[in-house]
Amino acid sequence: MPNIKPVSELRNYKKVLDDVTVGKPVFLTKNGRGRYAILDINEYEKMQATLQLMQALVKGKKSGEEKVGYHTRK
Repeated sequence: MPNIKPVSELRNYKKVLDDVTVGKPVFLTKNGRGRYAILDINEYEKMQATLQLMQALVKGKKSGEEKVGYHTRK
C-alpha cells in the first residue's frame, strides 16, 4: 500500500523522511492531488541507470533498423 501524506506534514519532515525506505517512497499530495515523491537515493540512482540503459537500447535498435537494415518481427 502506498505511503501517501499531505505536503503539510513536511512541517515535521524528520517523521516523513523516516518513513522513506527502499521500495517504499512517500508520496506527497497538495490540495488532494499527487504532487511529489520522496524516495531513497539508492533507488533513485538505480532508476536513473535503468532509464539510461533503456534509452541506449532504443537508440541502438533505431540505429540497427536505419543503418543495418535490421527489422523486428511482428
